[in-house]
Amino acid sequence: MKVGKIYKVSGPLVVCKGLEGSRMYDVCYVGEEKLIGEIIALSGDLTYIQVYEDTAGLGVNDPVFPTYQPLMVELGPGLISSIFDGIQRPLDKIREIAGDFITRGIILPALDREKKWYFKPLIKPPIEVFGGDIIGEVSETSLVIHKIMIPPDIAGELIELKEGEFTVEEPIGKIRVKDKIIDLKLYHKWPVRKERPYQKKLPPKEILSTGQRVVDTFFPIAKGGTACVPGPFGSGKTVIQHQFSKWADAQIVIFIGCGERGNEMTDVLIEFPKLKDPKSGEPLMKRTVLIANTSNMPVAAREASVYTGITIGEYFRDMGYSVTLQADSTSRWAEAMREISGRLEEMPGEEGYPAYLQRRIAEFYERAGRVLALGRPEREGALSVIGSVSPPGGDLGDPVVQATLRVVKVFWSLEDKLAYQRHFPAISWLNSYSLYQQDLIEDLSKKVAPDFIELSKEAMAILEKEAELLEIVRLIGKDTLSVNDRLILEAARIIREDFLHQNAFLEIDTYTSLKKQYEMLKICLYFYERAKKALNENRVTIEDIEKLKVRERIAKMKFIKEEEMEKEFSEIKKEIEECLK
Repeated sequence: MKVGKIYKVSGPLVVCKGLEGSRMYDVCYVGEEKLIGEIIALSGDLTYIQVYEDTAGLGVNDPVFPTYQPLMVELGPGLISSIFDGIQRPLDKIREIAGDFITRGIILPALDREKKWYFKPLIKPPIEVFGGDIIGEVSETSLVIHKIMIPPDIAGELIELKEGEFTVEEPIGKIRVKDKIIDLKLYHKWPVRKERPYQKKLPPKEILSTGQRVVDTFFPIAKGGTACVPGPFGSGKTVIQHQFSKWADAQIVIFIGCGERGNEMTDVLIEFPKLKDPKSGEPLMKRTVLIANTSNMPVAAREASVYTGITIGEYFRDMGYSVTLQADSTSRWAEAMREISGRLEEMPGEEGYPAYLQRRIAEFYERAGRVLALGRPEREGALSVIGSVSPPGGDLGDPVVQATLRVVKVFWSLEDKLAYQRHFPAISWLNSYSLYQQDLIEDLSKKVAPDFIELSKEAMAILEKEAELLEIVRLIGKDTLSVNDRLILEAARIIREDFLHQNAFLEIDTYTSLKKQYEMLKICLYFYERAKKALNENRVTIEDIEKLKVRERIAKMKFIKEEEMEKEFSEIKKEIEECLK
């Protein structure tokens, strides 16, 4: 085997000589401890390797072992409920072997090689098969049926398929490809930087409901959509990402902790196993994959962690599942790119980020989508990507935020001003937007009500009018406003405090169904319409409206249980009518 020699070490970047025949993004093992790394540049006889572990102790002339293979992930039974690091090493297994800290040079397979899975074939050989065909299934958890597919790059005649219990390494069948016979296993490998193929991309038409009122009602995301959550420190990005993970209407959840604080990732690890899946009552971990690359882990592996996560997401999408991927945060990923780019002595772009930052971010988000998967039977899958961005000082002009906003279709703008007012989720209703709203009209009309979008537009118009009126109030005082304008301020306050404000840590308020959101918004607007009519007919004064007792019932409607919704909301409506006769 050809062995190279280290020529230079600069942090996570190692330059070596003597690796002729290697290609871009091939994996190498560096030094006597065999630290895992990836080739990121080639120049003459020099090979530049990004090492995913601490390079302390490496010296000139230490050996470098090439593999001539790109960085790959293992895709098969055992992914669900697992926690991996950025390069898909199983952290629970590492802990058993090495303790609480990852030992350098430790290499473990991502999937358990000893655990046996019961494989049930769905087709009978001999039969012609193509990439993406589902040949059988494994019951991975009580919530996930793991569909075993022919790898996308293989096609031929299936000549043998067995039923029974197998480890991921044991052959379950044989396939004849031209003159060769290939063993089929429960898992296969796929390069992380290469998008998994599909038949065609489909337009996003179905809402990805999250149970968060400000999101679903005003700025919805479609299944297969992309969203960006930028915000300054302390504005609640991580809590929002956790909320989406827990409550989003998806069958598989992938959470990537990319360069975030260790205590936040610990919260996820402790909290998720305790959480109950709202649909089945089972632990949420039974349909979750966690990828952790905290801020104290090697910076280079952050760059790989987002690709590892999205490749696993595409794999479950190809089975026909709806998948959500949370990346928290892509700023740390961009910072890792900036550090490596600096060590490569590349020409820096804006704020020191590499000139290819925009392209890398676009390539990542473009891997989301609703698709018609390869193979038989015909099936649709969706991969929705939600990335949080942590711009320094909350500056939305930051290159990472701007590059992200060019490619995503939903923007949830978090504001520290709202967070300091204890208004959570601190999503600004004036700065945020969703480009999916028009695409979702038909779906929301069927699932909720034909006038759902109209009601949300009406409520948004009141909130926008409030912003204008508050400017006038700041300049010349509230007393100068007309009674109708003062009523708009009251109506906007009800929408803000009683509808938009949502407590993520209160069991009854943490999740709201689309139907309940519609009914709540209807009550807020019904109060405004009745009050406006009563005011214009001089039956009440604005002071009377501000003191109405029914206001208290409206404020408490978020705590009404779903099963009591119909009865309680009709009573509130009657009370509004009686108060404003």
